Amino acid sequence: MSVEAWTTILVILSFILYTYIGWRSRVRDSKGFFVAGQGIPAVANGAATAADWMSAASFISMAGLISVLGYDGSIYLMGWTGGYVLLALLLAPYLRKFGKYTVPDFVGDRYYSTTARLVAVVAAIFISLTYVAGQMRGVGIVFSRFLQVDINQGVIIGMIIVGFFAVLGGMKGITWTQVAQYSVLIVAYLIPAIALSFQLTGNPFPQLAFTFSDIVPQLNQIQLDLGFAEYTQPFTEKSMLDVLFITIALMVGTAGLPHVIVRFYTVTDIRAARYSAGWALLFIAILYTTAPALSTFARYNLINNLNGQTLEQVSQLDWATKWEQTGLLTFEDKNADGVLELTPDPDTNEINIDRDIIVLSTPEVANLAPWVVGLVAAGGLAAALSTASGLLLVISSSVAHDIYYRLINPRASETKRVMVGRIMVGFAIAIAGYFGINPPGFVAQVVAFAFGLAAASFFPVIILGIFDGRTNREGAIAGMVAGLAFTAYYIIAVNFYGMEPWLFGISAEGIGTIGMIINFAVTLIVSRLTPPPPLEIQTMLENLRSPGNEPLALEEMDEEHLD
Repeated sequence: MSVEAWTTILVILSFILYTYIGWRSRVRDSKGFFVAGQGIPAVANGAATAADWMSAASFISMAGLISVLGYDGSIYLMGWTGGYVLLALLLAPYLRKFGKYTVPDFVGDRYYSTTARLVAVVAAIFISLTYVAGQMRGVGIVFSRFLQVDINQGVIIGMIIVGFFAVLGGMKGITWTQVAQYSVLIVAYLIPAIALSFQLTGNPFPQLAFTFSDIVPQLNQIQLDLGFAEYTQPFTEKSMLDVLFITIALMVGTAGLPHVIVRFYTVTDIRAARYSAGWALLFIAILYTTAPALSTFARYNLINNLNGQTLEQVSQLDWATKWEQTGLLTFEDKNADGVLELTPDPDTNEINIDRDIIVLSTPEVANLAPWVVGLVAAGGLAAALSTASGLLLVISSSVAHDIYYRLINPRASETKRVMVGRIMVGFAIAIAGYFGINPPGFVAQVVAFAFGLAAASFFPVIILGIFDGRTNREGAIAGMVAGLAFTAYYIIAVNFYGMEPWLFGISAEGIGTIGMIINFAVTLIVSRLTPPPPLEIQTMLENLRSPGNEPLALEEMDEEHLD
């Protein structure tokens, strides 16, 4: 069978599986809809967390970034995995013990403020919409190439599928669907990596082949011959300071992402929250230790297959012709010598490879079996849809739970709360679809912006909210607004209005670190210049940090303390 036939079969089968799980996991109560009834086992929650977090950026785009950036691409490996260590040690157990549903829930109650809750809701929606844009672009890329469907139509199909299990099952349906999606995406990532490793080095273990074979020295020499810097030479694309700041932004951004944090509300107790983080890190490490090897193999293969070929030879490569139709792979014989050349100079380079196609095209470039190509397509969709569903629920819960139930109608029935949640999922899907059709950038770049916004807004107020009893509502509100406003301004100005990165040359991907520092500074200073939190808040924090597995019994705050 053809690649398209295999892809269609595997994608349809995986979609049937997700839909069936969503139907079987349907819920009627708000606890099931927003936090999966807080009954998910630690191992399952670890797999769901890995799928939720290993988005289209990790599956589709990260290896492409490493393939293009070489050594400097390691920022994504260090930042995105290091963030889980912070999350497991500093945030997950305490947030689970706090016993609420969402991040704005924690912010609103800890800082005894409806204003703080609203600022947190705005930040959660802003971050989630930025993040979901990358996921829907990933869905469109997969559909446009492998199913020969227009990108816009592919986005709409993805919206319908993710909407079905998100609307029916809420967090419970999303969680069990993500367990299945993790299984699909990790198998789809490992099979071509193992096959390519064996094909190029004779070693079936990608990590070992990458470390002990001569594939990296060969690629270094090829890069030098073509005029590029060595593949393993550091700080060729980014300065040392920018690499440091991007890594920190990705790390603390991971620990502050609302759709990741909410996963730790779904387990049975605090101990399970810690174990969930450990399992998630293990499941993530399987893919993340494979990514550098796959990036190297893919770049080596692409250069050998395309550089120095004539247009006629390239036109006989079926995979190249089909990727060229998507506009993500282009050829132009600029010097009219009949030979295509890959060079670092944009004026003379004749082969343009979009970094988002590196992983998806690898099985075809390596001439692997058509079913492997189809499996990779299904894995890319699983990665994009799993994260999109988690983000959609964050947007839904931010409006339905944190605004409608907590602020507008506290007496709303279970049925009404779930209904509002489902309506908001529908609205969120429509917005996500718009961003999928009109993406603001390539997948991993857009996702990196979301991490920067999370680093600048949530991470400081959560850390200080747990470990600093003197931090009050005035400080938290001022810090979140200052950090988020500065980071959003810098990102938008640099990427959409052509402003030069004026702050020490730090890129938009790394500016979240500065936003975080601003947030910390403003929060601490304002908190010290204004009255301390009420006594009951300070007592609650002491209980939160004390050993014990029982959730806190939070009382409603007195009216005199609410703003």
